[in-house]
Amino acid sequence: MHVRRISSILCTFALSASAVSAAYAAAPQQQFADMGELQLENKATISDCSIGYRTFGTMNADKSNVILFTTWHTGTSRDAAGMLQSGALFDPAPWYVIVVDALGNGVSCSPSNSKAQPGPAFPQFSVRDMVASQHKLLTEKLGIKHVHAVMGYSMGGMQAFQWAASYPGFMDVAIPIAGTPRLTSSDMLFLRIVEKSVLDEPAYAGGRYARNPPLPMYNLLFAMNFDSPAHRSARTAPKDFEKFFRESLVSDPDATDANNSLWQIRAVLGHDIAQGGKLEETAPRIKARLVPINAAQDHVVNPAPAIAFAKLRKEEATVLDTDCGHAALRCAMPAMKAVVEKALR
Repeated sequence: MHVRRISSILCTFALSASAVSAAYAAAPQQQFADMGELQLENKATISDCSIGYRTFGTMNADKSNVILFTTWHTGTSRDAAGMLQSGALFDPAPWYVIVVDALGNGVSCSPSNSKAQPGPAFPQFSVRDMVASQHKLLTEKLGIKHVHAVMGYSMGGMQAFQWAASYPGFMDVAIPIAGTPRLTSSDMLFLRIVEKSVLDEPAYAGGRYARNPPLPMYNLLFAMNFDSPAHRSARTAPKDFEKFFRESLVSDPDATDANNSLWQIRAVLGHDIAQGGKLEETAPRIKARLVPINAAQDHVVNPAPAIAFAKLRKEEATVLDTDCGHAALRCAMPAMKAVVEKALR
Protein backbone atom coordinates (compact mmCIF):
# COMPACT_ATOMS: atom_id res chain seq x y z
CA MET A 1 0.00 0.00 0.00
CA HIS A 2 1.78 3.11 -1.21
CA VAL A 3 -0.21 5.96 0.26
CA ARG A 4 1.94 8.96 -0.62
CA ARG A 5 -0.03 9.59 -3.78
CA ILE A 6 -3.65 9.73 -2.75
CA SER A 7 -4.63 9.14 -6.36
CA SER A 8 -4.13 5.51 -5.42
CA ILE A 9 -7.62 6.10 -4.12
CA LEU A 10 -8.68 4.74 -7.51
CA CYS A 11 -8.28 1.36 -5.89
CA THR A 12 -10.84 2.59 -3.39
CA PHE A 13 -13.29 2.72 -6.27
CA ALA A 14 -12.97 -1.07 -6.55
CA LEU A 15 -11.03 -0.96 -9.80
CA SER A 16 -8.35 -3.53 -10.47
CA ALA A 17 -4.86 -2.44 -11.50
CA SER A 18 -5.62 -3.46 -15.08
CA ALA A 19 -8.88 -1.50 -15.03
CA VAL A 20 -7.05 1.57 -13.73
CA SER A 21 -4.49 1.30 -16.53
CA ALA A 22 -7.25 0.92 -19.10
CA ALA A 23 -9.10 3.93 -17.67
CA TYR A 24 -5.95 6.04 -17.85
CA ALA A 25 -5.41 5.03 -21.47
CA ALA A 26 -9.01 5.86 -22.39
CA ALA A 27 -9.18 9.13 -20.46
CA PRO A 28 -10.31 12.14 -22.51
CA GLN A 29 -7.62 14.57 -23.59
CA GLN A 30 -6.19 16.88 -20.98
CA GLN A 31 -7.21 20.46 -21.68
CA PHE A 32 -6.00 23.75 -20.26
CA ALA A 33 -7.38 27.25 -19.93
CA ASP A 34 -5.08 30.23 -19.54
CA MET A 35 -6.28 32.24 -16.55
CA GLY A 36 -3.51 34.84 -16.64
CA GLU A 37 -2.95 36.54 -13.29
CA LEU A 38 -5.13 34.77 -10.73
CA GLN A 39 -6.04 36.93 -7.75
CA LEU A 40 -6.34 35.08 -4.43
CA GLU A 41 -8.42 35.94 -1.39
CA ASN A 42 -5.25 36.70 0.60
CA LYS A 43 -4.46 39.45 -1.98
CA ALA A 44 -1.57 37.45 -3.47
CA THR A 45 -1.46 36.73 -7.20
CA ILE A 46 -0.56 33.54 -9.05
CA SER A 47 1.29 34.52 -12.21
CA ASP A 48 0.60 32.82 -15.55
CA CYS A 49 -1.95 30.45 -14.05
CA SER A 50 -3.51 27.75 -16.17
CA ILE A 51 -6.33 25.45 -15.08
CA GLY A 52 -6.47 21.87 -16.29
CA TYR A 53 -9.67 19.97 -16.98
CA ARG A 54 -11.16 17.04 -18.88
CA THR A 55 -14.66 16.58 -20.22
CA PHE A 56 -16.67 13.37 -20.42
CA GLY A 57 -19.79 12.91 -22.54
CA THR A 58 -21.74 15.38 -24.66
CA MET A 59 -23.29 18.64 -23.52
CA ASN A 60 -26.91 19.02 -24.62
CA ALA A 61 -28.24 22.05 -26.47
CA ASP A 62 -29.51 23.91 -23.42
CA LYS A 63 -26.47 22.99 -21.27
CA SER A 64 -28.73 21.46 -18.64
CA ASN A 65 -26.81 18.20 -18.22
CA VAL A 66 -23.51 19.59 -16.90
CA ILE A 67 -21.90 18.07 -13.82
CA LEU A 68 -18.79 19.62 -12.28
CA PHE A 69 -16.57 17.09 -10.53
CA THR A 70 -13.89 18.44 -8.20
CA THR A 71 -10.68 16.57 -7.40
CA TRP A 72 -9.46 15.23 -4.06
CA HIS A 73 -6.15 15.96 -2.31
CA THR A 74 -3.36 15.30 -4.85
CA GLY A 75 -5.93 13.84 -7.27
CA THR A 76 -6.11 14.80 -10.94
CA SER A 77 -8.71 14.71 -13.68
CA ARG A 78 -6.84 11.72 -15.09
CA ASP A 79 -7.21 9.91 -11.77
CA ALA A 80 -10.96 10.53 -11.81
CA ALA A 81 -11.33 8.98 -15.26
CA GLY A 82 -11.61 5.41 -13.99
CA MET A 83 -14.45 6.13 -11.63
CA LEU A 84 -16.36 8.22 -14.15
CA GLN A 85 -15.90 5.98 -17.17
CA SER A 86 -16.72 2.79 -15.28
CA GLY A 87 -20.01 4.17 -14.01
CA ALA A 88 -18.97 3.17 -10.50
CA LEU A 89 -20.42 6.30 -8.88
CA PHE A 90 -23.17 7.18 -11.37
CA ASP A 91 -24.20 6.36 -14.92
CA PRO A 92 -22.30 8.93 -16.99
CA ALA A 93 -24.31 8.42 -20.20
CA PRO A 94 -26.84 11.27 -19.76
CA TRP A 95 -24.31 13.75 -18.46
CA TYR A 96 -21.59 16.11 -19.61
CA VAL A 97 -19.02 15.88 -16.81
CA ILE A 98 -16.29 18.47 -16.40
CA VAL A 99 -13.50 17.39 -14.06
CA VAL A 100 -11.35 20.34 -13.03
CA ASP A 101 -7.85 19.91 -11.68
CA ALA A 102 -7.70 21.78 -8.39
CA LEU A 103 -5.05 24.42 -7.79
CA GLY A 104 -1.83 22.84 -6.58
CA ASN A 105 -2.37 19.34 -7.97
CA GLY A 106 0.55 19.50 -10.38
CA VAL A 107 -1.64 19.87 -13.47
CA SER A 108 -3.24 23.24 -12.82
CA CYS A 109 -0.91 26.02 -11.66
CA SER A 110 1.13 24.64 -8.76
CA PRO A 111 4.41 25.07 -6.90
CA SER A 112 5.90 22.29 -9.05
CA ASN A 113 5.10 23.74 -12.47
CA SER A 114 5.27 27.51 -11.98
CA LYS A 115 8.15 29.19 -13.79
CA ALA A 116 7.60 32.60 -12.22
CA GLN A 117 6.90 31.40 -8.66
CA PRO A 118 8.44 27.95 -8.27
CA GLY A 119 8.44 25.84 -5.12
CA PRO A 120 8.13 27.79 -1.85
CA ALA A 121 7.73 31.06 -3.79
CA PHE A 122 4.30 29.93 -4.95
CA PRO A 123 1.46 31.86 -3.25
CA GLN A 124 -0.67 30.00 -0.73
CA PHE A 125 -4.19 29.50 -2.04
CA SER A 126 -7.36 28.37 -0.28
CA VAL A 127 -10.23 26.00 -1.02
CA ARG A 128 -12.25 29.14 -1.73
CA ASP A 129 -9.63 30.10 -4.33
CA MET A 130 -9.90 26.66 -5.92
CA VAL A 131 -13.62 27.18 -6.32
CA ALA A 132 -13.27 30.76 -7.57
CA SER A 133 -10.81 29.62 -10.25
CA GLN A 134 -13.24 26.90 -11.34
CA HIS A 135 -16.10 29.39 -11.51
CA LYS A 136 -13.96 31.65 -13.67
CA LEU A 137 -13.09 28.70 -15.92
CA LEU A 138 -16.72 27.70 -16.39
CA THR A 139 -18.19 31.16 -16.88
CA GLU A 140 -15.43 33.02 -18.73
CA LYS A 141 -13.69 30.26 -20.66
CA LEU A 142 -16.35 27.59 -21.25
CA GLY A 143 -19.46 29.79 -21.39
CA ILE A 144 -21.31 27.82 -18.72
CA LYS A 145 -23.47 29.90 -16.36
CA HIS A 146 -25.22 27.08 -14.51
CA VAL A 147 -24.60 23.39 -13.82
CA HIS A 148 -26.93 20.65 -12.74
CA ALA A 149 -24.61 19.34 -10.05
CA VAL A 150 -21.31 19.87 -8.29
CA MET A 151 -19.78 16.87 -6.60
CA GLY A 152 -16.45 15.72 -5.29
CA TYR A 153 -14.76 13.40 -2.83
CA SER A 154 -12.75 14.38 0.27
CA MET A 155 -11.09 17.71 -0.58
CA GLY A 156 -13.40 17.61 -3.59
CA GLY A 157 -16.31 17.33 -1.17
CA MET A 158 -15.05 20.41 0.64
CA GLN A 159 -15.00 22.22 -2.70
CA ALA A 160 -18.60 21.10 -3.32
CA PHE A 161 -19.62 22.64 0.02
CA GLN A 162 -17.71 25.80 -0.86
CA TRP A 163 -19.32 25.97 -4.29
CA ALA A 164 -22.77 25.87 -2.69
CA ALA A 165 -21.78 28.69 -0.32
CA SER A 166 -19.84 30.89 -2.76
CA TYR A 167 -22.19 30.54 -5.73
CA PRO A 168 -25.51 29.45 -4.21
CA GLY A 169 -27.57 29.67 -7.39
CA PHE A 170 -25.02 28.16 -9.74
CA MET A 171 -26.06 24.51 -9.30
CA ASP A 172 -29.26 22.57 -8.74
CA VAL A 173 -27.66 20.08 -6.35
CA ALA A 174 -24.37 19.81 -4.48
CA ILE A 175 -23.14 16.33 -3.55
CA PRO A 176 -20.16 16.52 -1.19
CA ILE A 177 -18.76 13.03 -0.54
CA ALA A 178 -16.58 12.56 2.55
CA GLY A 179 -16.41 16.34 2.80
CA THR A 180 -17.13 18.91 5.46
CA PRO A 181 -18.33 22.53 5.57
CA ARG A 182 -15.75 23.31 8.26
CA LEU A 183 -12.90 21.40 9.87
CA THR A 184 -13.14 20.15 13.44
CA SER A 185 -10.20 20.25 15.82
CA SER A 186 -9.66 16.53 15.20
CA ASP A 187 -9.36 17.20 11.46
CA MET A 188 -6.95 20.05 12.17
CA LEU A 189 -4.86 17.90 14.49
CA PHE A 190 -4.42 15.22 11.86
CA LEU A 191 -3.58 17.69 9.10
CA ARG A 192 -1.21 19.77 11.23
CA ILE A 193 0.71 16.58 12.04
CA VAL A 194 0.76 15.75 8.32
CA GLU A 195 2.07 19.25 7.63
CA LYS A 196 4.75 18.91 10.31
CA SER A 197 5.80 15.52 8.93
CA VAL A 198 6.65 17.24 5.63
CA LEU A 199 8.41 20.23 7.19
CA ASP A 200 10.48 18.03 9.52
CA GLU A 201 11.71 15.74 6.74
CA PRO A 202 15.39 16.69 6.14
CA ALA A 203 15.12 15.92 2.43
CA TYR A 204 12.30 18.44 2.12
CA ALA A 205 14.90 21.19 2.66
CA GLY A 206 12.38 23.95 3.20
CA GLY A 207 10.76 23.17 -0.13
CA ARG A 208 13.96 23.88 -2.08
CA TYR A 209 14.75 20.30 -2.99
CA ALA A 210 16.24 19.25 -6.32
CA ARG A 211 14.54 15.86 -6.18
CA ASN A 212 11.08 15.13 -4.84
CA PRO A 213 11.72 13.90 -1.28
CA PRO A 214 10.42 10.68 0.25
CA LEU A 215 8.02 11.44 3.08
CA PRO A 216 7.79 8.28 5.18
CA MET A 217 5.95 9.83 8.12
CA TYR A 218 3.43 11.46 5.78
CA ASN A 219 2.84 8.04 4.26
CA LEU A 220 2.40 6.38 7.64
CA LEU A 221 -0.06 9.00 8.85
CA PHE A 222 -2.36 8.38 5.90
CA ALA A 223 -1.86 4.62 6.25
CA MET A 224 -3.01 4.91 9.85
CA ASN A 225 -5.99 7.21 9.31
CA PHE A 226 -7.31 6.33 5.87
CA ASP A 227 -8.95 3.13 7.13
CA SER A 228 -10.69 2.80 10.47
CA PRO A 229 -8.87 0.79 13.17
CA ALA A 230 -11.39 -2.03 12.79
CA HIS A 231 -10.94 -2.19 9.04
CA ARG A 232 -7.15 -2.08 9.19
CA SER A 233 -7.14 -4.84 11.81
CA ALA A 234 -9.38 -6.98 9.62
CA ARG A 235 -7.34 -6.34 6.46
CA THR A 236 -3.90 -6.83 7.97
CA ALA A 237 -3.25 -9.85 10.16
CA PRO A 238 -0.58 -9.39 12.85
CA LYS A 239 1.70 -11.79 10.98
CA ASP A 240 1.50 -9.51 7.92
CA PHE A 241 2.01 -6.26 9.78
CA GLU A 242 5.75 -5.83 9.11
CA LYS A 243 5.19 -6.19 5.37
CA PHE A 244 2.34 -3.66 5.50
CA PHE A 245 4.47 -1.25 7.54
CA ARG A 246 7.45 -1.47 5.18
CA GLU A 247 5.25 -0.93 2.14
CA SER A 248 3.51 2.02 3.78
CA LEU A 249 6.83 3.78 4.29
CA VAL A 250 7.58 3.79 0.57
CA SER A 251 6.34 6.57 -1.68
CA ASP A 252 4.54 5.73 -4.88
CA PRO A 253 6.98 5.97 -7.84
CA ASP A 254 5.00 8.90 -9.25
CA ALA A 255 4.38 10.49 -5.88
CA THR A 256 2.85 13.95 -5.87
CA ASP A 257 5.35 16.77 -5.53
CA ALA A 258 5.87 17.49 -1.84
CA ASN A 259 5.22 21.23 -2.15
CA ASN A 260 2.03 20.60 -4.11
CA SER A 261 0.78 18.27 -1.41
CA LEU A 262 1.72 20.69 1.36
CA TRP A 263 0.05 23.67 -0.31
CA GLN A 264 -3.19 21.70 -0.71
CA ILE A 265 -2.99 20.50 2.91
CA ARG A 266 -2.69 24.11 4.04
CA ALA A 267 -5.62 25.09 1.85
CA VAL A 268 -7.73 22.42 3.52
CA LEU A 269 -6.57 23.55 6.97
CA GLY A 270 -8.17 26.93 6.31
CA HIS A 271 -11.42 25.53 4.92
CA ASP A 272 -14.55 27.05 6.45
CA ILE A 273 -17.54 27.97 4.29
CA ALA A 274 -18.76 30.37 7.01
CA GLN A 275 -15.39 32.18 7.08
CA GLY A 276 -15.29 32.16 10.85
CA GLY A 277 -18.96 33.03 11.17
CA LYS A 278 -21.93 30.90 12.10
CA LEU A 279 -22.88 27.95 9.93
CA GLU A 280 -26.45 28.61 11.04
CA GLU A 281 -26.31 31.85 9.06
CA THR A 282 -24.63 30.27 6.03
CA ALA A 283 -27.04 27.35 5.71
CA PRO A 284 -30.16 29.26 4.57
CA ARG A 285 -28.20 31.21 1.96
CA ILE A 286 -27.51 28.04 -0.02
CA LYS A 287 -30.12 27.64 -2.76
CA ALA A 288 -29.11 24.25 -4.14
CA ARG A 289 -30.24 20.94 -2.75
CA LEU A 290 -27.48 19.58 -0.55
CA VAL A 291 -26.84 15.83 -0.44
CA PRO A 292 -23.83 15.09 1.80
CA ILE A 293 -22.52 11.53 1.90
CA ASN A 294 -20.18 10.59 4.74
CA ALA A 295 -18.78 7.53 6.47
CA ALA A 296 -19.48 7.08 10.16
CA GLN A 297 -15.92 6.00 10.94
CA ASP A 298 -14.00 8.48 8.80
CA HIS A 299 -10.73 9.31 10.59
CA VAL A 300 -9.50 11.78 7.96
CA VAL A 301 -12.57 14.01 7.62
CA ASN A 302 -14.88 14.08 10.63
CA PRO A 303 -18.45 13.48 9.35
CA ALA A 304 -20.14 15.38 12.20
CA PRO A 305 -20.15 18.90 10.64
CA ALA A 306 -21.66 17.66 7.36
CA ILE A 307 -24.37 15.79 9.21
CA ALA A 308 -25.15 18.79 11.42
CA PHE A 309 -25.13 21.20 8.48
CA ALA A 310 -27.65 19.09 6.60
CA LYS A 311 -29.92 19.17 9.65
CA LEU A 312 -29.67 22.97 9.76
CA ARG A 313 -31.15 22.95 6.27
CA LYS A 314 -33.76 20.32 7.14
CA GLU A 315 -32.01 17.95 4.76
CA GLU A 316 -30.50 14.59 5.52
CA ALA A 317 -26.93 13.43 5.12
CA THR A 318 -26.34 9.85 4.10
CA VAL A 319 -24.10 8.23 6.71
CA LEU A 320 -22.54 5.00 5.49
CA ASP A 321 -22.46 2.29 8.12
CA THR A 322 -19.08 0.87 7.20
CA ASP A 323 -15.78 0.46 8.99
CA CYS A 324 -13.77 1.42 5.89
CA GLY A 325 -13.29 4.95 7.18
CA HIS A 326 -12.23 7.54 4.60
CA ALA A 327 -11.98 4.69 2.09
CA ALA A 328 -15.71 4.01 2.38
CA LEU A 329 -16.13 4.05 -1.39
CA ARG A 330 -14.24 0.78 -1.47
CA CYS A 331 -16.84 -0.95 0.67
CA ALA A 332 -20.08 0.91 0.03
CA MET A 333 -20.02 1.88 -3.64
CA PRO A 334 -23.42 0.32 -4.51
CA ALA A 335 -25.13 2.18 -1.67
CA MET A 336 -23.34 5.39 -2.55
CA LYS A 337 -24.21 5.08 -6.23
CA ALA A 338 -27.89 4.72 -5.35
CA VAL A 339 -27.77 7.97 -3.36
CA VAL A 340 -25.91 9.85 -6.10
CA GLU A 341 -28.20 8.61 -8.87
CA LYS A 342 -31.25 9.67 -6.87
CA ALA A 343 -29.73 13.09 -6.14
CA LEU A 344 -29.05 13.67 -9.83
CA ARG A 345 -32.67 13.11 -10.84
